[in-house]
Amino acid sequence: MMVHKTDGVARGVPTGEGFTLIEVAIATAIIAIGVVALVVSVGSGTRANQAGTELTQAVFLAQEIREWTLRLPYIDPDVADQSNPPGPDGSDPQVFVDDLDDLLNVTYSPPRDGRGIAIADMPGWSETITLTYRNPDNLSQIVSGRTDVVRVGVEVFHNSRPVFSTGWIVARR
Repeated sequence: MMVHKTDGVARGVPTGEGFTLIEVAIATAIIAIGVVALVVSVGSGTRANQAGTELTQAVFLAQEIREWTLRLPYIDPDVADQSNPPGPDGSDPQVFVDDLDDLLNVTYSPPRDGRGIAIADMPGWSETITLTYRNPDNLSQIVSGRTDVVRVGVEVFHNSRPVFSTGWIVARR
């Protein structure tokens, strides 16, 4: 831009030379900041989507265990096993489950569905099931031995990282 002096006042006269270097630098910086913000936004949106999908899957798996535990008999249907202490009657992890106490402190990997069948196409997922017997008159009080009320806890893991934890009360019918 050329400056001409007339009347002692400096006036800018456009010469058609284009933008100054500082204008170009500022415009480039603004565009670069916008592009970086867009890339960061897409990345964080993708991570949030993945976390949401993982949490949804974990809630589904916990619901499957809930369905399974609500269908199981509270007391072992085999009269010969009814005097056994609470806990699995067989291998670890418990393969044959015929009553609720067979799920005491059991971890399943792959996880189980609502019928207790392994879900083979879920590698990296596992479920840990805990049972704590409760005082029927005070559900916050844990008691040793078997009572008519038990709290079932489920913690769902993905790649050994806890994703979801929940629990519910089951009472003897």
